Amino acid sequence: MNHAAPVLEVLPRNLSAYRAGNTGVPYVHRFDSGRPGPHVLINALTHGNEICGMVAATHLLDTGVRPKIGTLTVSFAHVEAYEAFRHDEPFANRQLVHNLNRIWSDEWLDGPEHSPELRRARELRPVVAAADHILDIHSTSQAVAPFWVYPGFERNARAALAIGALDRVTTHLVMPAGLGSGTPLIQHGRHGRADGGAGVALVAECGQHFLQASADLATAVTLDFLAYFGLVDAPSHAAAPAARQRRFQLLQTCMVRTPDFRFVRPLVGFETFALGELIANDGDAGEIRAPCDDCTVLMPTRQPIVGREAVYLTRPILANG
Repeated sequence: MNHAAPVLEVLPRNLSAYRAGNTGVPYVHRFDSGRPGPHVLINALTHGNEICGMVAATHLLDTGVRPKIGTLTVSFAHVEAYEAFRHDEPFANRQLVHNLNRIWSDEWLDGPEHSPELRRARELRPVVAAADHILDIHSTSQAVAPFWVYPGFERNARAALAIGALDRVTTHLVMPAGLGSGTPLIQHGRHGRADGGAGVALVAECGQHFLQASADLATAVTLDFLAYFGLVDAPSHAAAPAARQRRFQLLQTCMVRTPDFRFVRPLVGFETFALGELIANDGDAGEIRAPCDDCTVLMPTRQPIVGREAVYLTRPILANG
């Protein structure tokens, strides 16, 4: 894949001052208002090079944001990967062994395997389970429009629409049946079920990893997420015309299966393909073709690595769909 080197506007900072936290779990900070209300988790650095979440989380801690009601927890998830950042390979520290955002099933967490990601997920398991509502802050390898990702439950759609209207995050990737490549943090335990006992759990993909605009958006979305649940006062926003919401249903998560994987042309995301149109060739594993008309690709891999995700295939959800 031939992609230009990214502009590195925002770089990692030393997080050692945040290590101790106050929960017994490294890099996890909890603030209880002493008043009834929801428990909201703001989670950053699920992937080591997705720096915008770090900016948002440190903003909360550095400016002394405290909940008016309920409980606020701020977590830096994968600091070990974050600290492996290299300027000459800024995409290489997304993960060390496993994808920390695909191992949140009981099978993985209770299983026999070990890795830095599994160790950290097991540490964070009670932190995630305790939260009523979760915002997991992410970013993308390509400079595409920001978007939400969430299980296809009405509670998630309602929150994403309300918060996105303020921050102009108007694109939604809806997962009716999960990712198909593992269990993300926002589907751990009760958050992956449709019953009324679970709260809102959203991923905010805030833009390209290293752009200041992505960090600024991550901070704004975080504050608006907290305001949505009443933990902080609503920030003031300049009036903006209502933007059209775009919603896409995840149909298939395609994996890289051979070293010969190639897209038919360079992709950054949101390109569309007609039914049956060729999207990629994957050597002996065969072709990847569009399963529907107006098939929209999201998150095409910047560098194919066998065993990792290649691309999400989606279809637009009509307004009445």
